[in-house]
Amino acid sequence: MELRDYVRVLRKQWRLIALCVLLAAGTAAVVTMLATPQYRSEVTFFVSTPTDEASTTFAGGAFSQQRVRSYADIVAGPATAQAVAERLQGVDASDIAEKVTATVVPETVLLEATVTDASPQRAQQIAQGLADRFPDVVTALERPEGGGASPVKVSVVEQPMVSSDPVSPKPARNLALALVLGLLLGVGLAVLRETLDNTIKNPDDSLEAVGAATLGAIAYDPQASRKPLIVSDSPRSVRSEAFRQLRTNLQFVQVDGPLRSLVLTSSLPKEGKSTTACNLAIAMAQTGVRVCLVEGDLRRPRIADYLGLESAVGMTDVLIGRVSLDDALQVWGAGMLEVLPSGPLPPNPSELLSSRGMDELMKALEKRFDLVLIDAPPLLPVTDAAILSTLTDGAVLCVRARSTRKDQLNQAAGALRAVDAKILGVVLTMVPTKGPDAYQGYGYGYGSYKSDERKPQMSTADAERALEAPPAGAHVAEHPLDARPARTHERLSGDSAPVDRY
Repeated sequence: MELRDYVRVLRKQWRLIALCVLLAAGTAAVVTMLATPQYRSEVTFFVSTPTDEASTTFAGGAFSQQRVRSYADIVAGPATAQAVAERLQGVDASDIAEKVTATVVPETVLLEATVTDASPQRAQQIAQGLADRFPDVVTALERPEGGGASPVKVSVVEQPMVSSDPVSPKPARNLALALVLGLLLGVGLAVLRETLDNTIKNPDDSLEAVGAATLGAIAYDPQASRKPLIVSDSPRSVRSEAFRQLRTNLQFVQVDGPLRSLVLTSSLPKEGKSTTACNLAIAMAQTGVRVCLVEGDLRRPRIADYLGLESAVGMTDVLIGRVSLDDALQVWGAGMLEVLPSGPLPPNPSELLSSRGMDELMKALEKRFDLVLIDAPPLLPVTDAAILSTLTDGAVLCVRARSTRKDQLNQAAGALRAVDAKILGVVLTMVPTKGPDAYQGYGYGYGSYKSDERKPQMSTADAERALEAPPAGAHVAEHPLDARPARTHERLSGDSAPVDRY
């Protein structure tokens, strides 16, 4: 990861980092409030070796330094604690030993004893007891067996004082340490979370998992479930422009010939494939392309509900010969888009989709329409989409950003390759519009280039009439997806279709 990647992670995971900092600060505050204040009293001893000869002064000093290192253990030992306990009434020797710590001042013969207690008066009393009794303990230990004076003398340099301020807890220090530790923990968890996150976030991730280019990116819209037909309901919105961009990019995915049919599928449910199929079909139809939108999901159909059509009669009725194709097709909008609903749901969808009747139905639809767009079930739960992909020019995979994992997308692509289906590309859906992971599209960011509201605007009806009746002398492309020489397509009924317009 580069520096900018870390910055992006910090921006994206700032809530986690802030939570860790707040939790650490809160914990430190609670611990500080519940902690019992501790007071400290100190006493300093000077260890010396009495001598009358100057020649032995250096040797005596070295002897004192050796001794003072041993006295650091003795001053906090049981012998001294017992001597102090005898002087102080009501204090146990073991408690005294736990409260006393001793350190030697480097390169000196000074010994510092520190007493820590919840009561400042008791701390001073224990320290005073050490000042009074420790020299006697050392004298008794150093006195020769045959009698005589001790070769070591311990003197009190500083008498213990009563402490007015507690040495712990220290709120400012504890809070500062908690903030630093919480920040380090939050940053570590953020980086770890980002490292372990293997979801598809951008076109590079999808290209790595599938090996196919990203054809479009559809912004996330919380109102999409209630208003799925954004191209029709709000043609100047950001998401509508994204579907038009997808429509444009589809023109270049197949350079060897016109793209006559495709399957829209996904790895798992709830990745926005049905909404994408509906809006893409509408966007295609608005350019004069005769589009047939087929409900290929015979398990959980959604197309008819989104478009407000009746699904009681549809593809399954045509496949079993109950109704004709003309009777099953339903016109939507200005007439350039026709929809083939699912019909009654069969008990064997996979077998029905792999039948000869389905193959013949696809050939008939491709002959009748410029583009046949099939909304298929997800690839990982069922095999229906893989079967349908063998009957079309290719498949487009819908991938929900920051939800679909790379391994799931790779498995879905593997299911298509297993049947020799062509993967035309990937469509990122529900892409964040804000934050560090917001995808900026193929040029402009979402919503950064809109029409001027102050200028006169053409209505949607006028725009559709303009497409249906181009100016005199204007060149009309027969097939908008490949702009090839003009030709006509025969309907099943024998009537010729109007010339296609872009």
